[in-house]
Amino acid sequence: MRSKNIAYYMLVLFVVAATVLSACGGAATQAPAATEAPAVPAATEAPAADPMADLIAAAQAEGTLSTIALPHDWCNYGEAIDTFKAKYGIEVNELNPDAGSGDEVEAIKANKDNTGPQAPDVIDVGFAFGSSSKEEGLIQPYKVSTWDSIPADAKDADGYWYGDYYGVLSFLVNTDVQPDVPQDWSDLLDPKYNGQVAMSGDPRTSNQAIQTVFAAALANGGSLDNAQPGLDFFASMNTAGNLVPLISNNGLVATGETAVRITWDYNALAAQDSFEGNPKTEVVIPETGRFAGVYVQAISAYAPHPNAAKLWMEFLYSDEGQTIWMKGYCHPIREADMRARGVIPADLLAKLPDVSGAVFPSLDQLNAAKALITANWDSAVGADVKAAP
Repeated sequence: MRSKNIAYYMLVLFVVAATVLSACGGAATQAPAATEAPAVPAATEAPAADPMADLIAAAQAEGTLSTIALPHDWCNYGEAIDTFKAKYGIEVNELNPDAGSGDEVEAIKANKDNTGPQAPDVIDVGFAFGSSSKEEGLIQPYKVSTWDSIPADAKDADGYWYGDYYGVLSFLVNTDVQPDVPQDWSDLLDPKYNGQVAMSGDPRTSNQAIQTVFAAALANGGSLDNAQPGLDFFASMNTAGNLVPLISNNGLVATGETAVRITWDYNALAAQDSFEGNPKTEVVIPETGRFAGVYVQAISAYAPHPNAAKLWMEFLYSDEGQTIWMKGYCHPIREADMRARGVIPADLLAKLPDVSGAVFPSLDQLNAAKALITANWDSAVGADVKAAP
């Protein structure tokens, strides 16, 4: 269903959109003035109706939105949440910011009959979790007003889920603790990194961790259709004592407990900003196994605040919401459309790292890798990855 490469699709979309816009612009400037509709005097113009007015009113009547697994330093979600609250006067109930994609799905299942504060209205999960959640009847369809500018390969045709942003896996290194910065996956097996390398999730449930294993496979003889070498790689790292069985976060990087954190580039770059040089860090996009991961948004089928959830989606997929994600170093899913229209600030474009060569697995490939990794991590690797105490 999604065999196309998303990066290729977005590039084609960018070129086509730019060409069409250029053509349209030329036609508009050559049209004779006499053919233009006469301007209506301002005094007689009726105020334009806000197409979002009814939704905004319904969302404000609900008064609350419950999110889950949205750390404030992930994709600049802190600013997104604060802006949404200020813009619409709706409270945001933030559930378990450090949860993984699997945890988000389980939260919907566990709260099907619960309209209280523990029931999430919306989820932001890995690409493979979108279709599985739809199949299980856990999410509901809703097409945002900017639907047409979301690439077809990054959304469910019926509107049950749609891509929001993507990033590329990277190494965030505390150079105060480890001055010898790894440049590729194979470097992580070096004895100098003993007790220093950690993932940003549990590979049995976390999308980011699952895709970390998948990326390691690409750098170690595997392919988009064969993730087994990724399990073999982490088994070697665990045997060598280099893998720390903790879910790494900024605090653990800062203290040096996990001096090398494998995480999405947007998380690593945002962390680097937050450290302000203490500790000193470097962010590395590995030379091989460059892996791009798309996340998707969806509304719970059992959302206690369905209108607030829809308004949240409208906000995130507006130019404003997409720009906020970009400020957090994420590549928003509507980036091609926004580039074509010239609405992205130049300073934001300049901040994004070079991720050339990154590959985008298809949904089928992600599902196959997810099934392999989650089922075989314990037997193949044997590391019980847990949150820090």
